[in-house]
Amino acid sequence: MFYRLKSATVMGVDSSIIEIEVDLKKGLPQQTIVGLPDTAVKEAKERVNSAIRNSGFNFPLGKLTINLAPADIKKEGSIFDLGIALGILTVSEQIEIIQDIETFIILGELSLDGFVRPIHGVLAILEDAKEIGIQNLILPVDNYQEARLISGLAIYPVGYLKDAVQIVSGHNSKGNPDLISKSRNAKNININKKKNNKYNRFDVDFSEVKGQNYAVRAVEITASGGHNILLIGSPGSGKTMIASRIPTIIPELSEKESIETTKIYSIAGFLPSNEGLIKNRPFRAPHHTASEISIIGGGKNPIPGEITLAHNGILFLDEFTEFKSNIIQSLRQPIEDGVITIARADVRILFPALFMLVASMNPCPCGYLFDTERKCQCNHSQISKYYMKISGPVLDRIDIQVEVKPLKACDIIEYKSAESSSVIKKRVLQARKIQKERLAKYGIALNALMNVELIKKYCALDKQLQELMYFAVERYKLSARAYYKILKVARTIADLENRDKILKEDILEALSYREVENILYNKPSNKVQVAAT
Repeated sequence: MFYRLKSATVMGVDSSIIEIEVDLKKGLPQQTIVGLPDTAVKEAKERVNSAIRNSGFNFPLGKLTINLAPADIKKEGSIFDLGIALGILTVSEQIEIIQDIETFIILGELSLDGFVRPIHGVLAILEDAKEIGIQNLILPVDNYQEARLISGLAIYPVGYLKDAVQIVSGHNSKGNPDLISKSRNAKNININKKKNNKYNRFDVDFSEVKGQNYAVRAVEITASGGHNILLIGSPGSGKTMIASRIPTIIPELSEKESIETTKIYSIAGFLPSNEGLIKNRPFRAPHHTASEISIIGGGKNPIPGEITLAHNGILFLDEFTEFKSNIIQSLRQPIEDGVITIARADVRILFPALFMLVASMNPCPCGYLFDTERKCQCNHSQISKYYMKISGPVLDRIDIQVEVKPLKACDIIEYKSAESSSVIKKRVLQARKIQKERLAKYGIALNALMNVELIKKYCALDKQLQELMYFAVERYKLSARAYYKILKVARTIADLENRDKILKEDILEALSYREVENILYNKPSNKVQVAAT
């Protein structure tokens, strides 16, 4: 007897419909799974066998062949277990499927006692299923809250194999969402939720930052225009403190961005089972000892890395120069294009990676190169080697580069509070509103995303400012990329002041935020020289 059901698999941030074909013939007991399965799929034979027996059914004797089609797509993971089990029960005539099974996608991993474990990537599968017209989905009860985010679909959450049998045989037409409270993983929900929200609880504020008005101003411009920023300064100057407070001044995700972000976290397995849409922008802060795959993404079955998990949010790289050189160089594509390409011998996957890069570093191995009160202990060779990881092309892509100076004693003991995050956020939101109204017709919402044509249109300079920029480009050997980034930063500064035209002071301030690049490459200080013009 032969039977066919539908399931799905996730590839990158997209999914593919997979047909589960089950054939049972008389003969010596034998089980075969074909269709380019990996080890986890091949092991489904043992999981399904035990789940069927422990659910009160009989595992059939005979030659059992299971084909996962199309055969040219590699099948990975345990997502097909539930569909395989229902197919086996059908071909062995232990159940009769009454529902129109062609309109169903069946997802779920089986434990040995028949419990249906949660899976990753449900949101991606549901989005694609809706696009091709499939309306019904049977899936683990622990994925129910996530599945509800996609409207217009009939969701059948199941806790055990028996529940799925009841649904396909017509005895239970709705599933049982109440099983969520009885889920085997319910006790872990609070733990997972706490872990997922690690960077979403704002128990910090910019009012706690003292004596760093210049750096805080640069961060405000960064948040307003979606720019990238590099903070460089001596140990203890407040780089990490400032960076960790940026989430307090940026807006929550839009509905579209929430769905995109939630989809990524679902695929990566970082979305708690009872969590709805992610509303706060991600703030990812990987340690510099993290592996290349964990940051860039990849693996045998490519999964998102920290670069993609920061999509629509912030990627904070503390101790920037301590990261492996190939990791730093891999930032070039996502900073420029908003995507990261993971290439393997048999697959090439694009992961979204549109984030604000916030990096911090010491100016030298000992940390005191710029310090006027403590002497640097590094020689020229050590300093050169220290900066070798940050190539010119990477630094060129960072819009704002700020020196964070060490605090003086009077700043440390000063009790007067600085501006709060709520005050700064009001200005950021207003500037972003101006940008959104200006750029919405082009499908973008931030100055940092403008292409050359939009820069020419919305960052037009009068003759005097053109001469100023000509001098800056000639004097400091700025690349075309650096030139356009300065104009975009100047546009953001003007937006913060609610000005239609870019003025001289906007250009000068934008130029001052390239000072670190000049210091590192022994160029004259543009803050002094350009201002003198």
